[in-house]
Amino acid sequence: MSRSIIVIGGGIIGASIAWHLTIAGAKVRLVCEKPGGIATPNSFAWINASWGNPHDYFKLRMRSIREWSRLGKDVAGLPLSWQGGLCWDLPEDKLLAYAEEHTSWGYDIKRLDAAEISAREPALVNIPEMALSAPLEGVAEPRDAAMILIADAMRRGMETVENARVTALKRDTAGRVSGVATDRGEWTVDEIVLAAGAETATLAAGIGVDVPIHTPPGLLVHSKPVPPMLNGLVIAPELHLRQTAEGRIVAGSDFGGTDPGTDPDAAADELFSKVKSFLKGGENLELDFHTTGYRPTPKDGFPIVGRVAGRDGLYLAVTHSGITLAPALGLFAAREILDGEDEALLAPYRLQRFA
Repeated sequence: MSRSIIVIGGGIIGASIAWHLTIAGAKVRLVCEKPGGIATPNSFAWINASWGNPHDYFKLRMRSIREWSRLGKDVAGLPLSWQGGLCWDLPEDKLLAYAEEHTSWGYDIKRLDAAEISAREPALVNIPEMALSAPLEGVAEPRDAAMILIADAMRRGMETVENARVTALKRDTAGRVSGVATDRGEWTVDEIVLAAGAETATLAAGIGVDVPIHTPPGLLVHSKPVPPMLNGLVIAPELHLRQTAEGRIVAGSDFGGTDPGTDPDAAADELFSKVKSFLKGGENLELDFHTTGYRPTPKDGFPIVGRVAGRDGLYLAVTHSGITLAPALGLFAAREILDGEDEALLAPYRLQRFA
């Protein structure tokens, strides 16, 4: 008999885990307030294994980049674009140190001079003397990717309960986490996957599990669609930009977004003014809307993934790097839940490290 599993959370992480569990033969019910998630639609959506992380995390991110390519072949219509990233978001000495380190780890990085940068991104107003090009990097349009994974899993037999707020996790008389209570009803299953983003800590606390996360806000501005201006991701000091397939320029002060402060509208106007002055023809850009996402970020900045000691039946998956890591975490979680495998790449990222 197939295992019955509830996945809580309709963002990219929950969608990927639910999809991988479904194709592996589990009986899956996805329970969420909104298909596509809450934080996921407000993501910058950069797929990368870029600077600032230790080697173990680099290896996990690189594996997930490869898994995105696999998933793109398995699921028709996933909105993936391998446009590459252009980065000069560090002082020159740190930029060169990053290039040297990551090249030694196997990351494809090329150093470009001003002429090469101008040829790559002719719309830039101010061309830096040097930047790094990472051809492996790309984008998964976040909400659409999650929705397509959910729809494909539903075609394969997954159930979805939408517009449902989970109010509590339930334990049986033996102490096993065995069900959920929602404002749409209660269900008992073999396993619970808690991938509820910012709500993860609150739901886990209800059964005595401390999940140390915070949820910093990140504001992104979105222009009205325009003809092509950018050829890839641009990771510049104090401004990260990309252009969507429909032509919108999406930007934040970094990939996590801008602090919206107490006046998000004013913060969005100020940020969009920087975007307009950053690009040739930018004076013709029009702000369409801005978004503020609350990124579920574990205390030490790295994912929390895996079973919880002393809480049989519960599997956690929470990370601030959901777009990059989604396909690998989905694959690994399905194997760990259904086959009892321990994935070595996830060993540093168990909740127990905070004990």
